[in-house]
Amino acid sequence: MKTSRSKHYNSSRSSLPFEDGMTNVKFHNVIDDSPETAVLVGIITPSQDERKTKEYLDELEFLAESAGARTIRRFTQRLGGPNSVTYLGIGKLQEIRAFIQAEEDAEREVSMVIFDDELSAKQLRNIENELKVKILDRTTLILDIFAMRAQTANAKTQVELAQYRYMLPRLQRLWTHLERQGGGSGSGGGKGSVGLRGPGETQLEMDRRIILNRMSLLKGRLAEIDKQKTTQRGNRGKMIRVALVGYTNVGKSTLMNLLSKSEVFAENKLFATLDTTVRKVIVDNLPFLLSDTVGFIRKLPTDLVDSFKSTLDEVREADFLLHIVDISHPDFEDQIKVVDKTLADLGCSEKPQMIVFNKIDAYTWEEKDADDLTPATARNVSLQELIHTWMSRLGGECLFISAQERTNLDTLKQVLYNKVRELHVQKYPYNDFLFEHYEATPLI
Repeated sequence: MKTSRSKHYNSSRSSLPFEDGMTNVKFHNVIDDSPETAVLVGIITPSQDERKTKEYLDELEFLAESAGARTIRRFTQRLGGPNSVTYLGIGKLQEIRAFIQAEEDAEREVSMVIFDDELSAKQLRNIENELKVKILDRTTLILDIFAMRAQTANAKTQVELAQYRYMLPRLQRLWTHLERQGGGSGSGGGKGSVGLRGPGETQLEMDRRIILNRMSLLKGRLAEIDKQKTTQRGNRGKMIRVALVGYTNVGKSTLMNLLSKSEVFAENKLFATLDTTVRKVIVDNLPFLLSDTVGFIRKLPTDLVDSFKSTLDEVREADFLLHIVDISHPDFEDQIKVVDKTLADLGCSEKPQMIVFNKIDAYTWEEKDADDLTPATARNVSLQELIHTWMSRLGGECLFISAQERTNLDTLKQVLYNKVRELHVQKYPYNDFLFEHYEATPLI
C-alpha cells in the first residue's frame, strides 16, 4: 500500500492558529523529513517571453528548494495574460492533472503545484477543485521561507503580520467544506435560500474578526519595536552608516563577515538573512557602521515590504549604499533593475551608492569559434570585456570582487575608506572621528 509523505498545507479549521497567541503562523504540518515534490507552473505572455519565463521558473525552483521541496516537472502555457478564473486554460490544467494522476498510479506522489504569480482566492479555489492537490503561489512560498528563517521576535512578528495580511482576503477558501449562510426572504436574501443557513458565513466573520484583532496587536508590537530601533539608531553616535543592499543570495552576508570580522549567518539559499545586522567596522583608522539587510527579489510581496518597515529603515537611514551584485548569475542585469526599483519604492534611489560585482571567481563564459557567424550573446562575453563595459557605463564607480576568494578585498576597503571619510567630513565637520594610528615600536 502506498504511504503518503505529504507535508500537507491543510485547509481545515485545525490549521488556523488564531486563538493560541502564536508568534508565527505555520503553513504546514511536518509529518516526516522526506522532501516534498513540486510541479512548477508559469505563463508566457507578450511582456514575458519564453526565455524570461524559464529564468523566473529557475528562481521559483530555487525558492522551492530553499523551502525544502524538490521540483519534478515544469509546465508553461502561452497566454495573453493570466486567466482571472483558473490562471491557466482548462486544457493545460487537465494536462497537469493527467500528469499528477500518472505519477500517483506509479506510486510517485506529487505533493504540490506551485504557480509563479500570486493567485486570487477564486483562482486558488478553482485550481484546487481541478487538480485535487495542494496549491501554492509565489507569495505563499516566499512567506513560508520567511517563516522558516525568522529567528528573532522582531522577524517572527513581521512575518506573522504579512501572513495574516495575505490570508485575510482568502479566508473563504478555507471554509469551502461548510455551507455559506443564505439570506431569507425577510432579510433581503434571494430565491432558493431556504435550508442553506449553514455556519460557514458566521465562522468566516468570526475568523475575520480574530485576524483583524491579531493584526492590530502585531502592528502595535511592531510600533514598539520600531520605537526601540529608532532609539538604538539614535544612540549609535556620530558615525557614517553604510548598508549592504542587493538581490537575495548575492553574497552580502559573506562580505559582511569579511569586513566586520563577525559571524553573520551565510548560506547558499534564498533569504538566508532576514534580520538586519549592524556591526561597527574600522578600516585603517576610520570607524563606521555597516548593516546587512534582507535581500530583494522579483515580485516581492507588498505585505512583506510593509511588514518589514523597521528592518528596511536601516536602508532608509543609511548614508551610503553598497549595491552587491552576483555577476555570475546569467540574469544579473535584471536583478540590478529589481533592486533599483525597490530602492526607488523605499525613497532611497538618490542616496550615494556604489555597485560591487561579487563572485567573479564563479563567472563563466563561452568563447565563440572563429568560423561561428551567429550573433554573440551575453554568454560569449568574457569577464574582462564585462569589466570594461561596466566601468565605462558607470564612470568607474564600480568594483569587481570575490568575497569567497577575498579577491580585490583590499581595494574595496580603500574605496570604502575614501567614500566614508568624505561623507563624514560633510555630515560631522567638527567631529574628530579618526582613531589614532598605533605603530608597533621595537622592544628595548
